[in-house]
Amino acid sequence: MDTDPPLQLRVFDLNCWAIRYLSKVRQERIGMIGDTLSQEGFDLALLQEVWSERDYCELKQKLTACYPYSHYFKSGVIGSGFCMFSRYPILDTFLYQYSLNGYPYMLQHGDWFCGKAVGLLIIKICGIIFHVYVTHLLAEYCRDKDAYLPHRVVQAWELAQFIQHTSKGADVVLLGGDLNMHPGDIGIRLLRGWTGLRDSFADADRFEGCEDGYTLVPANCFTVNKELQPFPLGIRIDYILYKGLSRFVVKCDSLVTTTGTAPGKSIPYSDHEAVIATLSVQRREEAKGSSGSAVGPELVDVVNEARAEVRVRLHAAERQRYSNGRMASLALLLLLLQAAMGLSSLAGWDSPQPFPKFSSSLLSLLATVVLLLWMGLYVFHTIEVRVLQGTEEQMRLALQVLQDKLSSM
Repeated sequence: MDTDPPLQLRVFDLNCWAIRYLSKVRQERIGMIGDTLSQEGFDLALLQEVWSERDYCELKQKLTACYPYSHYFKSGVIGSGFCMFSRYPILDTFLYQYSLNGYPYMLQHGDWFCGKAVGLLIIKICGIIFHVYVTHLLAEYCRDKDAYLPHRVVQAWELAQFIQHTSKGADVVLLGGDLNMHPGDIGIRLLRGWTGLRDSFADADRFEGCEDGYTLVPANCFTVNKELQPFPLGIRIDYILYKGLSRFVVKCDSLVTTTGTAPGKSIPYSDHEAVIATLSVQRREEAKGSSGSAVGPELVDVVNEARAEVRVRLHAAERQRYSNGRMASLALLLLLLQAAMGLSSLAGWDSPQPFPKFSSSLLSLLATVVLLLWMGLYVFHTIEVRVLQGTEEQMRLALQVLQDKLSSM
């Protein structure tokens, strides 16, 4: 029987698409976001793609009266891009950077330089401990040939493990962010199945916004419609997930998504739609068992499917590592031959030079560049292989534990 009135919590989540010099009307949109947050008075605001710390400082200055507590997470070369604003005191923060995050030579995407991660804020509201997570996973640039799918699966697994291991002292767990996964994708099924997190869109008593909760829609003037060709109505990749632990139960009273232009404006807040959830947190009279993931055949199948994706990429990464190592070895051999010819000339041996000095120097420079490039790629793919091997082993052990639990039920 419930003893206390439920706590109402309003959570705002948005991928702000605020890339300096690249995002359209960035400063105007950042101002619009700040105005909306100050007027609406949400309890928590979870923002992604705030790539400029100057933009964060402007938001912080504008929102100090409404949100006296905030934090900006820093990682990678250009930063994680996400931050949180809270009406309640922040007790602690932590950042975990994902082990795999795309490829450094994919310069047109830039994900590797961002240092994609998950940020954790611990806050206390009316005696209830909230562990609030914000994240932004690796983007999907091509649905049919998704080269980043294995990396995204690894990120989803690490996110699930991170939440599972850091939320043991929490009463309520919240996760918001751009997960770059459709609701039925293997990564989101793995994340929800392993952690027991609930989807605010699926569980909301009332919903208002874009059809099926889509957060990338063709009606948005900043959306690249070419990317949505397989999905003419839009896609849903931004989420607010939650669960209550032990003595608490959480439900979603309402969920709202923005639908294009901001109120009274001619442009939207971002190329993504904002997600706004109103959550109700109820304290139970007696503590229940942990509301973690339910062990069942479905979870075993999901982990098996994720493990298969990891293994496919592992074999490909091993082949790439071997190829890069071979190219680096050939370049090193060519440099050694060049050095040997140079030493023989210094020693006074009368041997005809097969190349003019300029050509020889140019060949040495080319061999050096090739050696450094392929050695760098060899090191990168070696790290990738190690991470994939470790993840595959973790999943193997997890499957063994799950199967043992199923057999004992």
